[in-house]
Amino acid sequence: MRLRTKYILFVGIIHLVTLALTFIIFEDNKVLFIASEVLVLASIVVAWRLYQQLLSPLKTLMQGVDAIRDRDFNVKFLATGKYEMDQLINVYNAMIDELRNERTRQEQQHFFLEKLINTSPTGIIILDYDECIHQLNPKALQQLGLEEKDLLGKPVHAIFHPVLQEISRLSSGESKTLTVNGIETYKLQKSHFIDRGFARYFIMLEELTVEILAAEKKAYGKVIRMMAHEVNNTVGPVNSILQSTLQAHENSATISNALQVAIDRNQNLNLFMRNFADIVRLPEPQKKSTDLHQLLHNASKLMELKAGEKKIDFQFDLSPTPIDIFADTLQLEQALINIIKNAMEAILEQGTITFITRTLPRELVIRDNGKGIAPNIADQLFSPFFSTKRDGQGIGLTLTREILLNHGYDFSLRTVEAGVTEFSIKFES
Repeated sequence: MRLRTKYILFVGIIHLVTLALTFIIFEDNKVLFIASEVLVLASIVVAWRLYQQLLSPLKTLMQGVDAIRDRDFNVKFLATGKYEMDQLINVYNAMIDELRNERTRQEQQHFFLEKLINTSPTGIIILDYDECIHQLNPKALQQLGLEEKDLLGKPVHAIFHPVLQEISRLSSGESKTLTVNGIETYKLQKSHFIDRGFARYFIMLEELTVEILAAEKKAYGKVIRMMAHEVNNTVGPVNSILQSTLQAHENSATISNALQVAIDRNQNLNLFMRNFADIVRLPEPQKKSTDLHQLLHNASKLMELKAGEKKIDFQFDLSPTPIDIFADTLQLEQALINIIKNAMEAILEQGTITFITRTLPRELVIRDNGKGIAPNIADQLFSPFFSTKRDGQGIGLTLTREILLNHGYDFSLRTVEAGVTEFSIKFES
């Protein structure tokens, strides 16, 4: 029962009882009876006035409660001139001002945080209570190479992506460096915050590829220059001495043969160092409009003879329309030759290398049906001077990597299925 109803019943019952009693008591004295009835009526009027004064603050309070329930913090009340009522109104108005200011601060902080997350150069992934993806910023989407609609609301461990799979294995407060496709390097850091009493996780995804490649190049460039300096300073004088000795003992076949072997070995050492130095001295690409299909045919034609010796067929699945790219023709041709050579070496005997071009997106895929890439070496393929061959120098893929990076092309080398390996190059739009 509402307070208003209780008050009216209470006052009504009291006055009805009073009226009945005055009738019984003053039944024989009409003057006193009329006087008592007037007093009862006056009491009813006073009770009604008190009711209005007492209920008015409650009505005002209920209006304020409704405004707070509707999250409308702009409703304020004017002073009425009544002390008790004005005290209540002052408290309510002060509370509304504080709530409005607090909401404004929260909205500003939320907007700032959203802006900070969306413009951050670091990828940020926020998970909900069940470790499903709740939010990603644009940088994280760019790094993952996936669409937002394919990620939101899905458990992070259920999405087949090397970065997300690694994230699912991280514990809160743990960080790890991960290399994807042998070239893209990321630093993953997982943390958590408490939201309504429960832990929610977020992941910082920082790309270190550029910094690591620059540090690698600076390190091996310095080493190569030092080695080349020492080798050149040694090979030249030693060859001169050997040539003089060879001329002095040209009548001795045994000595001549030994000296010639030493000279040839020195020349091979010199060539070996020049191959390393080519990576350090690689000039900036002189880009111009180039027909990709023509460039592909030129590179494959140079390798046809060696391919024929191993019974390797070249197949072309090219787009019907020409693809013009902006590239340094000589450098990109050298990169393609290295890729084709690498594919041929992966085929032990008799196989196929397929050249595929696409216009949407603009892409070149060189596919071979060789032995594939072992999982334990997949992340090291583009490491400087790494090679799986006993006598390999690891220069081919290192030089290819430098050429493609200098051109700004995205690329990857991976085994897509058993016995099928693809080198993919994506050109700028």
